[in-house]
Amino acid sequence: MLQNLGKDNSLLNQFIAELRDVEIQKDSLRFRRNLERIGEIFAYEISKKLAYEKKEVITPLGTAEVEVLKENPVLAVILRAGLPFHQGMLNFFDKSENAFISSYRKHHKDGSFDVQIEYVSKPSIEDKPLILIDPMLATGLSMAMAYRELTSDEKPSHTHIVAILASLEGINYLKRNFSNTEITIWVGAIDDELTAQAYIVPGLGDAGDLAFGTKG
Repeated sequence: MLQNLGKDNSLLNQFIAELRDVEIQKDSLRFRRNLERIGEIFAYEISKKLAYEKKEVITPLGTAEVEVLKENPVLAVILRAGLPFHQGMLNFFDKSENAFISSYRKHHKDGSFDVQIEYVSKPSIEDKPLILIDPMLATGLSMAMAYRELTSDEKPSHTHIVAILASLEGINYLKRNFSNTEITIWVGAIDDELTAQAYIVPGLGDAGDLAFGTKG
């Protein structure tokens, strides 16, 4: 159920290190590009788990039999921080249909917050592979609510939940709530701690603000 790509040494860890670095974070263009490059890495790794079929391809010199994707996954992204990460996935799954989820934290005076979803735009996901994308998996509430919203009237063949950084608490939350569901969780790194405001520590800060500027 859990695939941690960061446990093995690769360029992925270099890109994650740059996302975390407070000096490199000052360059928002580089931050977005690293999100995109990491999306490409995850897309490649997830592609190994998808279904393939044989296809004959005519070359200038003959015919080659190759294995190609049987069906492209639907890519679903939680706005706004997920947009560059999603673009990296889309660079590889370039024939995929896409879904978009507007989700936010509604904060209360006592310091607590609720996760609310305002808007969902999606194609049919019935019996299709689904990839649900968000750079950060903190409490797991946003991912869980987005998944339930997407699957309220249709059932995907398998769902891949993808986050670059995840908290242990968020991963355990998804495991508890979706233990009997066809879901694989993909992460690049796991951090142990959440702050009282539910930010991942050491984490990297607010990915949306770093990619697109602070909110008013």
